[in-house]
Amino acid sequence: MSFLETIASAFKGGGGSRMPLKPGFVSPWAVAFGSGGNSGSLDYGEAIKRGFVSNPIAQRAVRIVAEGVGQVPLLPSDAGLMRLVTATSAGQSLIETLAAQLILHGNGYVQIIKDGAGKPIELFALRPERVRLVPGTDGWPRAYEYRIGGKCVSMPLEDEEGWPGLIHIKAMHPADDHYGAGALRAAEQAIAIHNAASAWNRALLENAARPSGALVYDAADGSGLTTEQFDRLKAELTQAFAGHGNAGRPMLLDGGLKWQSMALSPADMDFAQLKSAAARDIALAFGVPPMLLGLPGDNTYANYREANRALWRLTLLPLAAKLLSALQEGLEPWFPGARLAVDLDQIPALSEDRERLWKQVAEAEFLSREEKRTMLGLEPAGAEA
Repeated sequence: MSFLETIASAFKGGGGSRMPLKPGFVSPWAVAFGSGGNSGSLDYGEAIKRGFVSNPIAQRAVRIVAEGVGQVPLLPSDAGLMRLVTATSAGQSLIETLAAQLILHGNGYVQIIKDGAGKPIELFALRPERVRLVPGTDGWPRAYEYRIGGKCVSMPLEDEEGWPGLIHIKAMHPADDHYGAGALRAAEQAIAIHNAASAWNRALLENAARPSGALVYDAADGSGLTTEQFDRLKAELTQAFAGHGNAGRPMLLDGGLKWQSMALSPADMDFAQLKSAAARDIALAFGVPPMLLGLPGDNTYANYREANRALWRLTLLPLAAKLLSALQEGLEPWFPGARLAVDLDQIPALSEDRERLWKQVAEAEFLSREEKRTMLGLEPAGAEA
């Protein structure tokens, strides 16, 4: 460390030694670690195609969570900070984009774009599969690399004047110091089962719900079909009777030929229950009650109101608090003392809980007025002005 770096570190309170860090041996995504990865890693782009683009359960679950977090009402704060956080990023809501990236990939990267005076004017959410952390000699982040195609852009943690340039938000990963773990990797097997069951059901529909059958040739003299006769018969069956357009078409057979059905219904092979169980696992991975996704046979919640309340309490509010606290911490050098928090009183799903809390606090005569305001998450009376 140079003399100037030592001086800067002392002013920032970083003079003490830090324990070394290192990436985990089990990475969720191979792309985040450059070429190769490890045998347990998956390609994030392919996982998005299978799990988000092609699977209706996963896509709806992600949209419910991301759109819900993106529309949470915020408590009043610094006007400049609120303008940055509530603005769009590449035409999409910044909070909604980060929420989707965090639950899918496990990592969110926010580039702080500054004007000529060094003040932030825009927050841009980077695609997480394109970002790679560059560690220092002690394993702590030294910079980040943004790769797209054959281009690579290096982004230091701080600019020349010591102001932060990027905010890294990551989900919890117990075995990795650098990257977070997303829910898409955990739901990969359930998504594969659900997609396979959908493809199976489509194949059954295209074949008039008959997975197989046998065309039996019973000659009087006991002889069989020649190779040429067998190939011609097989081609004629494929052309005239396969596909949904030929469903229910009558079959005209020559002497000695008869059709013996060997159909198995989806119920016989338990595909309906298997697909339903996979859909429930997908909803579980993304933290959405199955009832809100229209999945039948789930009696965990008495009604939609309870399921919606559980969604807010167990999924949306924790994720929103994580994102807002990370943005608040990253932008604190420009907005000291400013606070980003959810306005719980403006959430309709929690109105009954908040009403019950207000009543309990109001009836607590042993509490002072300031203590009651603190318990309700309000500023002190003298700070309102």
